Amino acid sequence: MSKKHKADSSGLVYSTDPNFQKREEENNAETLPPAKQKLRMRLETKHRAGKAVTIVDGFSGKDEDLQELGKKLKTHCGTGGSVKDGEIIIQGDQREKVKQWLIKNGYGVK
Repeated sequence: MSKKHKADSSGLVYSTDPNFQKREEENNAETLPPAKQKLRMRLETKHRAGKAVTIVDGFSGKDEDLQELGKKLKTHCGTGGSVKDGEIIIQGDQREKVKQWLIKNGYGVK
């Protein structure tokens, strides 16, 4: 199997303009404090061969902070997972553990 390579987020593949300069995206989104965050949790089994995963989304802030939150949640639950497309994916049905950890650390949870 070969890996699929993603194009850059602008969708630009090639430019014939000799003066073209690729502009870097500015991501100055500030991370809101935990008390102002409203995170949503759900259990999902679609496209996962029947295996359940806990999805946490709704995080507002920098990607680095989302990665760090995902790492803390995975460590607390003692399972694997990943952070993709603004969502934290935790393996297994970990809704209660995740909810308790988020509330304990000041996050709003739906």
